[in-house]
Amino acid sequence: MKKKLLYSTVLFFGLMSYGQTCPNLLNPLDGETNVPVGTSISWSSVEGVPAYRIRLGTTPGGSEIIETSTGTNTSYTPAFTLPENSVIFVTIVLDYLFLSSDDIVCESKSFRTADVVAPPNCTQFLNPLNGSSDLSIFTAINWAYAPTATGYILSLGTTAGGTDILNNLDLGNRLNYSPTNPFPEDTTIYASVTPYNENGSPTNCPRISFTTGELPPLPQCTQLTSPLNGTSNVSLDTSLEWDPVSGADGYRLTIGSNPNSADIVDDLAIYNTQTNVFDFEPNKTYFITIVPFNDAGRAIDCSEESFSTAIGCVYVDANNNEGVDLRPLIEFPSSFSFCGNNSPISVIAPLGADGYRWYRVQGTGQELLMGQSQSFEIQENGDYVLESYNLVTQFAEVVECVVQHRFSVVDSEKPAILNIVDRETSFGIEVKVEVEGNGNYEYAMDSEEGPYQDSNVFSGIDSGIHTYFVRDKNGCGIDFKRYGPNLVLEGFPKFFTPNGDSANDFWGFSLPTDSKEINLMSIQIFDRYGMLIAEIDPDSKGWDGTYLGRPMPAGGMWFRAIDENNRVYSGYFTLKR
Repeated sequence: MKKKLLYSTVLFFGLMSYGQTCPNLLNPLDGETNVPVGTSISWSSVEGVPAYRIRLGTTPGGSEIIETSTGTNTSYTPAFTLPENSVIFVTIVLDYLFLSSDDIVCESKSFRTADVVAPPNCTQFLNPLNGSSDLSIFTAINWAYAPTATGYILSLGTTAGGTDILNNLDLGNRLNYSPTNPFPEDTTIYASVTPYNENGSPTNCPRISFTTGELPPLPQCTQLTSPLNGTSNVSLDTSLEWDPVSGADGYRLTIGSNPNSADIVDDLAIYNTQTNVFDFEPNKTYFITIVPFNDAGRAIDCSEESFSTAIGCVYVDANNNEGVDLRPLIEFPSSFSFCGNNSPISVIAPLGADGYRWYRVQGTGQELLMGQSQSFEIQENGDYVLESYNLVTQFAEVVECVVQHRFSVVDSEKPAILNIVDRETSFGIEVKVEVEGNGNYEYAMDSEEGPYQDSNVFSGIDSGIHTYFVRDKNGCGIDFKRYGPNLVLEGFPKFFTPNGDSANDFWGFSLPTDSKEINLMSIQIFDRYGMLIAEIDPDSKGWDGTYLGRPMPAGGMWFRAIDENNRVYSGYFTLKR
């Protein structure tokens, strides 16, 4: 049941919309300067986002400083000082965790840090505490972050002020130290840590001392209690349990698919006597080694144990080495539609399964059982699950071999073509089909059978008449319309040569043959960078190729004309010299 709930929750998030709005940077503000190098960074929350990641870098989108997950938190405090007097780029990533869809990487924002002009202050030890005793000879040492520090120097000795264990070791920008060799037993250790930056370091930082204890004896080995060594037909979602061992601080777990291997779990530290659920494969033997450990080290010569899993619903037949799938092998659509609100709709599962269950996916991601027959009547749109199963007998037990089909039900309707417009581009005529209707539509040209495309724009069209089709992807209907590109565009020359030879010396508009009468109000001419060069009277002889009295160089130009009905005609032409 726990596995199913997790599966349902993950799939629910997968159905969420990915058209999210990126958050705003709240602190520091975008473009802010003189920001402290130890500042906390915060941003506005975005509804529906399961987690965030933050990238800090010295380039837009970069993570040269750090990239880390903040979970659902909308703030982050760097563990170390940011580079001083530097532009820091902040990139927030909307993280969809286990979903197959890509995460959304938001546009980078930036701020500039202040210039640090003084040494850092002293820090304080977090572990061990001053005066603590009976500590492990492997005790790790860590201390608090010192704002503006870029590194730390650690000394350790067996006398006050001594450095016989560690002599002024520069650890760089680290906040911890684990001894490479054990400390001496039953000994008082003196420690000092001094932060520094380019301006120097503080003086007379306080020291601490702590006392180690005696080395404990090595722990004994343990053994599996569930499943027992040598057990067969073990459930695929079993958990592992073993006997506790006196004096053990934890256990090192290794799991392999062959003896003395670690291809599944390699020396994982566990601090109780039970694991979480492992998804084991069916009809397979697993080899388990559990080694208790404490400060003295690991238990010696712990034996390897094993168990075999049940055959399961999907496995490889050992007789012929072929795959066997005992689940229902059926296909089912991923979406249905209320066409024009024609609810309810009746949905029928395909034949080929021993049983069926219908679920409605709730807002929390949990699945609510709605029916257990082959057909199901749906009253409202939303997200649903069809669960089909076969009943299989294995080891005297009846097992359900289940497959889930997720589908959605949406409102939709037949499309209606409102208008078809065209414009001339450098790649030919471009036609755009404008549609109204509540649906998920696709578009085709000249054939109702397609091929169809998601875009409503067709490029590189010839000047002939074509038929354009629009259909609803959910089967709610189709509309079509015949259309030929507007002949008005033919009245604008493709080039002109203002060289004074009386041939093509002016560029302007002339009504093409077979075109309806048109009354243009204005014609504007732009260079290839979009700068307005000239505006001419449609009834004049045209543009002479000059700007502010000077000849324009040869190259591409664009025009924009407007008629008395505010229709816009645009295209390009070439000025040749």
